[in-house]
Amino acid sequence: MEDIEAFLAVIEAGSQTAAARRLGRSLQSVNRSLMTLERSVGVELVRRTTRRSFPTEAGLAFYRRVKPALAEITEARLEAASQRGEPSGLLRIAAPVQFASAFVVPVIADFIARYPLIKAELKASDRAVDVVGDGFDVAVRIRDLPDSSLKARRLGEIRTVVYGAPGYFARYGRPDHPDALTRHRCVRRISSDGEPELWRFQIDGEPKAVRVNGCFESDNSAALCAAARDGLGLGYGPFWQIRDLFNESAVEIVLEEFEAPRTPIHAVFPPSGMPAAKTRLFADQLATRLKHERL
Repeated sequence: MEDIEAFLAVIEAGSQTAAARRLGRSLQSVNRSLMTLERSVGVELVRRTTRRSFPTEAGLAFYRRVKPALAEITEARLEAASQRGEPSGLLRIAAPVQFASAFVVPVIADFIARYPLIKAELKASDRAVDVVGDGFDVAVRIRDLPDSSLKARRLGEIRTVVYGAPGYFARYGRPDHPDALTRHRCVRRISSDGEPELWRFQIDGEPKAVRVNGCFESDNSAALCAAARDGLGLGYGPFWQIRDLFNESAVEIVLEEFEAPRTPIHAVFPPSGMPAAKTRLFADQLATRLKHERL
């Protein structure tokens, strides 16, 4: 480890003398580490002059591989050491608006009760946040993730259902197939891009999207649930948002056999190093909470 640290310091500082100063070691010690490392890998890694040291082609490739590896090892050491003490400091979290109030805030409350030296800051937004640029420790995302440099951990998955009030079904009947929705009133979400809302299903193992119509639309999930509850039309959305209405028999679920594959919930972290102990512990607690929820 000391030999690799010396090598990295030489490349970054530009000379053995500057590296020795940075590491608080003697010039002879740094030179000895460099020579030992080169003997062990069997190739020259650093070309030396009287004033400067710069990487060979092999040295530059070696540097690019071992730099992040050493950062991971250093972070692991710090994390292991931190287990001796209590997690503390500011934890910055981002999550979708309704999901934040329903699930993230209760977990934050339990987390701070367990670790009172923690302070939490929550940004509730349905827009994607810049985890790195905005300085978040963790963001909750409910969707399939695109390829990204961000690290992610799957926390659970969400069921999407079609539902309606008993009074609506008594008046208009129950759809028995997604294609029948074109003959029903539906409460629709207003999309940010102005495109018509599509309700997604799976029929005979194949995905299918259905365009729906109705007399009510909104950009607010709570308003859409209330509209369906009051008989304005059929609703479409995450089961957890209408779970209480379903338990109270205020709404009923239809087309269950055609439901689309469940949507994953992820905790997303910045790409550098491994998450700090407080972040990992919070993600653990959130995952445990969601495991026992009907989503």
